[in-house]
Amino acid sequence: MQPSRRVHPAENVSLPTTVAASNLEMHYRVGPETVRAVDGVSLEIPEGQFVVVRGRSGSGKTTLLHLLAGLEQPTAGEVHVGGVALHALRPREADLFRRRHVGLIFQFFNLIPSLTVEMNVALPLLLDGRRLHELGDRIGELLDVLGVSHRRRHSPHQLSGGEMQRVAIARALIVSPRILLADEPTGNLDSKNAHDVFHLLRAQGRERNVTMVVLTHDPDASAYADRVIEMQDGRVIKDTTRGIGAGEQRHVS
Repeated sequence: MQPSRRVHPAENVSLPTTVAASNLEMHYRVGPETVRAVDGVSLEIPEGQFVVVRGRSGSGKTTLLHLLAGLEQPTAGEVHVGGVALHALRPREADLFRRRHVGLIFQFFNLIPSLTVEMNVALPLLLDGRRLHELGDRIGELLDVLGVSHRRRHSPHQLSGGEMQRVAIARALIVSPRILLADEPTGNLDSKNAHDVFHLLRAQGRERNVTMVVLTHDPDASAYADRVIEMQDGRVIKDTTRGIGAGEQRHVS
């Protein structure tokens, strides 16, 4: 486990980003019952690795993502990103950490209807005090790489589903994140657009050395991954490394 430290809200840290979880637990009360959404998960994800997390609904994968992003505080255990102890951050510190170091992509895109494409992409930096006119070249580069530069001044309702997800990817990448977390990013896309999104995520992760964790039901996603983690009942039941040394598996009882 990496040494932990706190992050001051004004600090803009530079991270070589290994993601590490140790004995992670997340429990919920549902009436008289205690639901163990995440139940003793320990894992380490090296910098730049593309990880796909699979599992049925209720397996705990979305809760795990929320813990890795600092969106929720664990019942027990620790989460470290680049040596920063996310589990120990105050809410405002966690918000700042995500804004500056974490890209988030969701199934339903979460674009703001009243903003243009370029403003949606720029939003994380605008919230951090940057000005839109300072970001023009950066926005243009991302939109061009993702194939939606011609939509720059359109509204979200004028885009196709595939285009909206590309804009969401651009918004996640605008902060030059060290870690990108995606929850069912192809859940609302057809097979061609799903293929394109996975290809773009892998390519951008390689080019920018971004650590990526993608939750998905899509069986084709495994072909793009360096590693596939399968969850069931809040636990990791299989951890498979692909690529060089592919086929190496770790079964967790």
